[in-house]
Amino acid sequence: MALIRYYKNISKEEYLPILKRVQSDDEAVKSAVLNIMENVRINGDKAIYEYEKAFDHSELTSLFVSEAEFKVAEESVPEELKKAIDRAYENIYRFHSAQKQVGEDVETEKGVRCFRKIVPISKVGLYIPGGTAPLFSTVLMLAIPAKVAGCKTITLATPSKGGIVNPVVLYTAKKCGVTHVLKAGGAQAIAALCYGTESVERVDKIFGPGNRYVAFAKNIASNVCAIDMVAGPSEVMVVCDKEASPLYVATDLLSQAEHGKDSQVMLVIKAKDEKEADEIYLRIEKCLEDEVEKLGRKEYMLPSLSHSAAFAFYDDSSVIDIINSYAPEHLIINTKEPYEILAGVESAGSVFIGAYSPESAGDYASGTNHTLPTSGHATASSGVSLDSFIKKITVQELTKEGIKSLAPTIITMAEAEDLTAHAEAARVRML
Repeated sequence: MALIRYYKNISKEEYLPILKRVQSDDEAVKSAVLNIMENVRINGDKAIYEYEKAFDHSELTSLFVSEAEFKVAEESVPEELKKAIDRAYENIYRFHSAQKQVGEDVETEKGVRCFRKIVPISKVGLYIPGGTAPLFSTVLMLAIPAKVAGCKTITLATPSKGGIVNPVVLYTAKKCGVTHVLKAGGAQAIAALCYGTESVERVDKIFGPGNRYVAFAKNIASNVCAIDMVAGPSEVMVVCDKEASPLYVATDLLSQAEHGKDSQVMLVIKAKDEKEADEIYLRIEKCLEDEVEKLGRKEYMLPSLSHSAAFAFYDDSSVIDIINSYAPEHLIINTKEPYEILAGVESAGSVFIGAYSPESAGDYASGTNHTLPTSGHATASSGVSLDSFIKKITVQELTKEGIKSLAPTIITMAEAEDLTAHAEAARVRML
């Protein structure tokens, strides 16, 4: 039995239902999260301590990581890993620093000046999951742009095990300038960041991925503070042709499939005809089978592949159409002429071009951010960037001559909307 379903000679009407993501609308999850959020809002620190004991088996004596714990963590991280993190840090810092902007300053007409003041979000909260793997790479992706933006307080929340936070997460947090590390995970951590407690200062915006509990908690939190996005399961779409290495394609697909059982991978084969498409698919399928046996993590990969799919098309326009219809979190274009396809891409979180650009490069060290829109939200949303951590405040200054010139326009428009005080505010300045 094939690991990934294969479709060819299929119309848009036929493939759109296949592109749908795995949906999880678990009322039990929603109910549990609502209860946790309300408990933390009312009972603060006490609720956090109780949830950490119940969920993470942590008998905490303090909610925050101490300087002594940071020191122990740094000493326990292997030097080779430190060097890898340091190199990734430099690339990510360099790319996000280049995103700094200077606010526009325009005289829209004589005596009327309009400009924008760019300021950092003061207090941000970063959520780092602690599930199947410690996502220290996400610390880099969130804390670096926060630091570059100039956020005053950067609070990182992550689960502990027995009261101990993963040392690699702590090393990375310290390097990136994180202000506080909260020993809490799940919905209770989101609630603490959102509402604040006796010990935890509430933040202005929450960032970071997580499981269904965290995702729904962020959804609730968005009514109180800002959030980056509600992240769904990870996904990738790989576009290839006969020039692409089947092994490269297979490993790119599996690098997303291993994220979790609900992850999704899509393969798009561009071929000259059906015979060539079949040959490409079979080579990739064989590599998938071999790599799954070799790499392990079948408990994640196989369920993910079971609700994934491969499609064959014979022209660029059809390939571009399915890309924009799916709006993938990650898009890999591994074809002979990738930029011809890229020119038509309108909806994707992050794009990887050519044979030597695996998605894992962006996940870790190339410099771009890996916190990206999922579940088709790339149709209207961008991934996290420096912009995510700043605000742009518009400012205007009118001289006496400027308001005299513009007042008749303001008065006419205000009176047409029956807003007489608006009109009067302009009229009195004409005297």
